[in-house]
This record gives sequence, C-alpha cells and structure tokens, in this order.
Amino acid sequence: MKIDSHQHFWIFDPVRDSWIDESMAIIQRDFLPADLKPILDEHEIDGCVAVQADQSEAENEFLLKSAQENDFIKAVVGWVDLRSEAVDERLAYYGQFKKLKGFRHVLQGEKDRALMLKPAFMNGIWLLEKYDFTYDILIFPDQLVYAGEFVKSFPHQKFVIDHIAKPYIKKQELADWVKDIKTVAQEENVWCKVSGMVTEADWQSWQEADFEPYLDVVFEAFGSKRLMFGSDWPVCNVAGGYDKMISIVKNYVSRLSVEEQTAFWGNNAVEFYNI
Repeated sequence: MKIDSHQHFWIFDPVRDSWIDESMAIIQRDFLPADLKPILDEHEIDGCVAVQADQSEAENEFLLKSAQENDFIKAVVGWVDLRSEAVDERLAYYGQFKKLKGFRHVLQGEKDRALMLKPAFMNGIWLLEKYDFTYDILIFPDQLVYAGEFVKSFPHQKFVIDHIAKPYIKKQELADWVKDIKTVAQEENVWCKVSGMVTEADWQSWQEADFEPYLDVVFEAFGSKRLMFGSDWPVCNVAGGYDKMISIVKNYVSRLSVEEQTAFWGNNAVEFYNI
C-alpha cells in the first residue's frame, strides 16, 4: 500500500487561515478530498494521512467527517490542547475514533521556542502513550536542539518529525540542522517525514540538486525503515505542485532496493500510524 503521509484539507477562511498570506495566494481557496483523490490516483497512491491545519477541536470534527466519507483517507492527525487540565478526558474521548491516530501542535509558530519542554505540555505528551496516540513534531531548525531533549524524555512514545524539520534550503544552510537532526534520529522511537521540502527552497527557481544534501542526511540518519513520504499538499502548490515535488523524491529513492522503496512509500506510514 502506498501512502501520502502528510497532507491537508480546508474550507478557506481568511481570518482563521491568516498564515496563508498573499505570497501564497494560489492556495487561498478550498481544498477538499475530491480535489486530492485524482492526484493520488494519478500517482498510484492508495491513501493518505490528513493532518490538522487549524488548532481547534472543530478541525478534528472536520477531518474525521472527511475520513468517514472518503475511505482513501486512512488516518487523521488532529489537535488537542495538550496543556489543558482536561487533556486526559479529551484523549479518552478521541480514543473512540479509529481513524484518529495522533495529534500535532504548531510548535514552529510559538514565541516560546522551547514550549515542548514546559511541564504542562510534557504532561499532555505523557498521556498520549496511554491512549496509543502518535505525535507529529512540527518545528523549525532552531527548535531541534530542544526536540532532542524532548524525545529523550518519552522513550516509548511514537514521534515523527514533519518536513525534515524545515531546513533552510533556500539559504543552503546545513551545519546546525545536520548536527541536531542526527541527534534526534538517534532515538529509535523518532521517525521522519520526507515532506515539505519545496516550500523551504526558492519557490520560483529551485533545482532538484538543491535537495540532495538534505536527503542524504535524513536517509543516513533515520534509515529507510523510519522515513515516510509526504506531499504537504496543497501547501506544495506554492512551489511547483504535487508532480514536481514527488519527482524529486522518486528520483532520489530510485537508488534504493525494492524493499527499501516499499517501506518508504507506504509500509512505514502504515506501521507508524497503525493503518
């Protein structure tokens, strides 16, 4: 089974979705399952993981309804207030939804760059394991140093780094990101999504070769058993679209064995999210 492990749906709201600014005008519209299904079919991808784009429980309802109505949506990564005193109760509630596999917080947008290490947040993470939920880590490279300490605190929790931690591909900066991503990768309960790279490059003039150094690092650090493909659709449309994005990855992984490619394109996501 081939799985796109990271994409989004939304009914565009200019206030709620203010992060989609004028530079991203191409995605200032609705993106729904009916828009994605033909793209997945074209690339012979069997299913996807729908990831939250808004930090509200209303987002969970929207994604779960979409998953209920569309079998190709195999899993949902939602949002819950991990710092809430009621988080245990909310996780128990969400445990009834078979397609809700995990949660994510937009840590990359927090003023407190080390929010993940605060006691209230960590308490919420401790409770995820109780209910067998995964956690997607969405951060920028400056937060990787905190992520290393964070994941070490929860050796039995399943984590996945979104978008290879968004390295500064446009600036071709590697050194600090390489050191910190390798540190995080040493923890065997941490996986990584090969996704979102084109949006960190020069949107108009990136070349396929721009991504090779970063791909070399994550494939060496995580190995083929802890990496999974993700498109970050429709956000990838700001920097060329699905076809161009997936071409980068296809060309790179073509050097892998058949077994490694099968793991990368689907089996790893199936295992991680218990699809």
